[in-house]
Amino acid sequence: MEIKIGVQSVHRELVVETDLSAEEIEEELRKALASEKGVFSLTDTKGRRVLVPVASLGFVEIGEDVTRPVGFGGTL
Repeated sequence: MEIKIGVQSVHRELVVETDLSAEEIEEELRKALASEKGVFSLTDTKGRRVLVPVASLGFVEIGEDVTRPVGFGGTL
C-alpha cells in the first residue's frame, strides 16, 4: 500500500510503501490525531519507521492496494 504524507512547510511529500491495509493505516492516523501532541507513525516494507507530529501533518493520501503486472505479458 502506498501512502503519501504532506508535511506543513515542506515542499515534497513523503511516500511510504507499507504492508498495512487502508483500514489499519486509518486507525493509526485516528489514534495519533486523538492526542493533541500525537505522532503519526508508520513502518515501511523495509522495516524503517516514519514519524510525523500530527501538528505538522498537511494531508495523508492512502493509495489503492493494486497489484501491478510484471513482465512483457501485456495485451495489444
